[in-house]
Amino acid sequence: MTHRSIDLRSGSEWPPTRIAFFQDSDGRAPVREWLAELLRRDARAHAKCEIRIARLAALGHMLRRPEADYVRDGVHELRIRKGHVNYRILYSFHGRGMAVLLHALAKEGAILPADIRRALERKALVDRRPSEHVHEA
Repeated sequence: MTHRSIDLRSGSEWPPTRIAFFQDSDGRAPVREWLAELLRRDARAHAKCEIRIARLAALGHMLRRPEADYVRDGVHELRIRKGHVNYRILYSFHGRGMAVLLHALAKEGAILPADIRRALERKALVDRRPSEHVHEA
């Protein structure tokens, strides 16, 4: 069954957002690996992350707080909380129809500048060479 998103303001439909993973030059997808490790450590936290990714696929650019937020320079965050742990998956949009998951982390306070820099560097690679750095889910 395919779910289509509906723009509540206009009532029109638009296709779901495709979800892709950043892939480094060695073919590794760091967010995919992070999610696999999270599944081994905490299946419930992993399930919450997967639900949030599914919401991004369904709503794309329309996804807002408390589920997602804009960070800076084209980087957004999926916001997930389980207990006292805040999980963040940083992503960017590649065109109108694709979200690329760039970086993921567990945090206690604000996202560290090094994590934002890493996401921005990965976004730049995707923007320059999407065929090399985008792995569709």
